[in-house]
Amino acid sequence: MFTINGIPAHPLVIHAVVVLLPLAALGAVLIAVRPRWRRAFGVPVLLVALVGVAAVPLATQTGEQLQRALPGPNPLIEIHEGRADMLLPWAVAFLVLLAVAVIGGIVADRRARPTDAPAGGTTTTRSPARVVTAVGVLAALLGLVVAGLVVWIGEAGATAVWQGVGG
Repeated sequence: MFTINGIPAHPLVIHAVVVLLPLAALGAVLIAVRPRWRRAFGVPVLLVALVGVAAVPLATQTGEQLQRALPGPNPLIEIHEGRADMLLPWAVAFLVLLAVAVIGGIVADRRARPTDAPAGGTTTTRSPARVVTAVGVLAALLGLVVAGLVVWIGEAGATAVWQGVGG
């Protein structure tokens, strides 16, 4: 079992998932609500989401190592594990939609620069901008689903660890 200073890695690694994925979801909501913020915050939000999603398999692996080190089967840990197995596909889908929204937004913003406008003064970027906005809203909604899953999974893990303690 992998440890950090004698502590099982799982309770330490999961904090990357627990903090970064909901933070990325919040960022996705903010840049969906205020598309102007996408220019300043889109890439940082995308990077936070990327690290959060990358931490999911590591959290799963360290959780499996910890489970093998514990004595006997524990139905509460099995519930936690079953829930945790659902997170990665949803998190990856969130990351992909967020990447499309952020990168597509950067491209759409560059195409919509006033210096690129034809002589008539209008541009034809309304459709791409609407698509980017729609994808951004979908990414934000999926981010909220992912954040909800993180809470639901974490609740099961906390119950497995703390049930019967202090009461």
